Amino acid sequence: MKRSNKLGAVSLATAGVLFLLYPAVRPWHDESTVDGAVASMGSGAWVASHAFAMVGFVLAALGLLALRDVAGGRPATAAAVTTWVGAGLVLPYYGAEDFGLHALARRYADGERFDFLAAVDAVRNQPVAITMFGVGLLVLALGGVLTAVAAHRSGVLPRSSGLLFGLGLLLFLPQFFTPAPIRIAHGALLAAGCVWLAAALWRAVPDRSRALQA
Repeated sequence: MKRSNKLGAVSLATAGVLFLLYPAVRPWHDESTVDGAVASMGSGAWVASHAFAMVGFVLAALGLLALRDVAGGRPATAAAVTTWVGAGLVLPYYGAEDFGLHALARRYADGERFDFLAAVDAVRNQPVAITMFGVGLLVLALGGVLTAVAAHRSGVLPRSSGLLFGLGLLLFLPQFFTPAPIRIAHGALLAAGCVWLAAALWRAVPDRSRALQA
């Protein structure tokens, strides 16, 4: 059990680093112009940064298995399940952003002329895709709140150890409507939350009596 807790803690800590790298590495050109959009989306940094986010969501969801093992109880189980569901809903949209828009930008840069900004808008605002993305982010926000509640009630983790992680997931949707410095600051906040929770899980001794109730 202790080994799985450590693996979960490592997953969370790694996710934190990736969540910080996502906005820090992402190019921040003016994407309302063709030149800016192509410069951002056609770069290798665009692919890397969005891949960091996708892997971060997967690792964070896996890391919450350790929270369930350590704390037990319904909030910890619900936190893990809702985070898995939220991550599953947002990943297809991130795939379109990462690989789809990058491919379009490279074609445009290679001389295939078409209305690039219209194509970007069509990819980003496709009704099913953006609905799944929005619902996924709301479910992730719920997962963050449940994580904070589970840590607070666990009896084996510091009561505030899930607070920054929960706040980071809660703010993931609104941060998309802010400028680059705030989005990078959000990445730092979520990274700190992941590392703080990971450190608490690394040191924790599982409460088996509560785990049996999950």
